Amino acid sequence: MRPLLKWAGGKRWLLPVLQDVWSEFQDLRLVEPFTGGMAVALGLNPSKALLNDNNEHLINFYQQIRKGFNIQDEMRNNESFYYKQRQRFNELIEAEQHLTPEAAALFYYLMRTGFNGLCRFNSSGGFNVPFGQHNTINYRRDFSEYKIIFKNWHFKNQDFEKIKLNTNDFVYADPPYDVEFRRYSKEDFSWQDQIRLAEWLCKHTGPVIASNQATKRILELYQDLGFTVYTLTAPRFIACNGDRTPALEMLAVRNLEPLRL
Repeated sequence: MRPLLKWAGGKRWLLPVLQDVWSEFQDLRLVEPFTGGMAVALGLNPSKALLNDNNEHLINFYQQIRKGFNIQDEMRNNESFYYKQRQRFNELIEAEQHLTPEAAALFYYLMRTGFNGLCRFNSSGGFNVPFGQHNTINYRRDFSEYKIIFKNWHFKNQDFEKIKLNTNDFVYADPPYDVEFRRYSKEDFSWQDQIRLAEWLCKHTGPVIASNQATKRILELYQDLGFTVYTLTAPRFIACNGDRTPALEMLAVRNLEPLRL
């Protein structure tokens, strides 16, 4: 099954590597502290999964699908309609009605219609992505196929350190990257959070894979903690401002055999 949302930093391109590793651990529970667009979970298709994300609107969308959610409201690839729907979504946030089916439907519409599939919030928690100007959009209304898959998966919206891990859980962590833009929810993901995550992963006794942009300090952080660290070229570029340098990705692993890259 393909992801329902376009998501910044999605890992569909990394699935061949992850599937090769996962094939030996399919009886374990998959845990993703930062599930995002869910490309990895949908690609690995575990029988048991705990999928967490700090973005409460994203998790509400997944939880509504798990309950049997379909979209009845109108969806249009139209600029003025988009901004009216964005305003309504932010009104629901202000009224603390953002964990509802209506909010989930609006979130899906905004994510499909907004600029480049971005999910971005200002410091007050308001969704602020501009209209995307897509030529055509194929909106989905029926999510029943995904409801079947989600039946044995659990979704959480909490800080990763609050996740209760089983000793042999297979953990794949893909946090906000160590780059300038990190605000996928109201809260930023700081360098101290990067350190906190690496140290938390280091304590886990089961298989661990972490990915991030291969900045100098990220590589040093994971190497100093005893992870086996790999770098590989990602199918994206450093920036959208004309810099066409391919981005370098890091994979840090623990409690696993060497990866076949």
